[in-house]
Amino acid sequence: MCTHFFIFTKDQKPSKLSAQILEIAAGAETGKLNVMHLKRYWHKVQLKKQGKLSHDGLQNEWQTDIMLLSALELGLHQTLQYLYAKDPSFEQFENWIIETTGGPDPKKIAQFNALFNGENNIPDDSDETEVLSSADHEFWDENGYVIIRDAVPKEDCELAIKAICDFIGIDRNDASTWYGDHPARVGIMVQLFQGPIFQKNRNAYKIRKAFQEIWKRKDVWVNTDRVGFNPPQTESFAFYGPFLHWDVSLKLPIPFGTQGILYLADTAENQGAFTLVPGFQNRIESWLNSLPAGANPREQDLYALGAKPIAANAGDFILWHQALPHGSSPNNADLPRFVQYINYEPSDYKGQDEWI
Repeated sequence: MCTHFFIFTKDQKPSKLSAQILEIAAGAETGKLNVMHLKRYWHKVQLKKQGKLSHDGLQNEWQTDIMLLSALELGLHQTLQYLYAKDPSFEQFENWIIETTGGPDPKKIAQFNALFNGENNIPDDSDETEVLSSADHEFWDENGYVIIRDAVPKEDCELAIKAICDFIGIDRNDASTWYGDHPARVGIMVQLFQGPIFQKNRNAYKIRKAFQEIWKRKDVWVNTDRVGFNPPQTESFAFYGPFLHWDVSLKLPIPFGTQGILYLADTAENQGAFTLVPGFQNRIESWLNSLPAGANPREQDLYALGAKPIAANAGDFILWHQALPHGSSPNNADLPRFVQYINYEPSDYKGQDEWI
């Protein structure tokens, strides 16, 4: 079963003569994994690769795509990299999902399929114990970030660090191994998404509950993101980002959204610490409106806005408002920085329809 989708070339008006009809798999069409929207997602990528569907085509399905990957415990980058590099059949794509994740979690797939059908059956498995205090909420309102202390046990942080080191072939205690090439290392990012300890950290009670409290709702979904390894600078290795930036469109009004980072090791301010501009969510609109006509906000000196490196300990989790400029920093200490990126958001999150 397919959905007919009309594509019009630039400057063409809708008509039977100018319309190209594409048959796109219907969202309800499933394969052996019984996951709704999966075949449609795969099919859309094929059409984009063939130039039959623009890269921003069916943008209204973006959040459904993201929720699909969350349910499958797949990273967005790793999935698109596979689909574009390997050009798999749908059956091969499903096999890759099984090989990569060990197979979908039946409960998550049932929740996603229900969500796809207009039902939200995320179970409320949290108690009423608050993770964030009233002082934390006041700090959040003023500064746009909060630190959840001891969000993950230190022993789990150690297991995550070992998994990272094993994956990229380094010895945590031998600096001579820190600077080798590995295909999974992209700057300070490590394209490592799956692993029992990383999933355990994502589902840590304090982390999940903090997001629920910040979003003021229980039905939030966790993503599957990467990890990070930022070794000290040397004469032959210089930090090259990411510097302060935004991961959201700057079209006003900027929607409420969150991001998060878990420190897997104690991290000092000079140790490549995560850096942000506190409180900028409260003044970003006036700042954007104050820029000269034609000025690109992403090319301004964001550090002059009041950047602050955040020192914290292994197991501490930093949760921040997406309107804050943020990034990593040069590691001028003696030890590497190890982190895991984690975020939760509701299925009906809506970003801006235009990237600025």
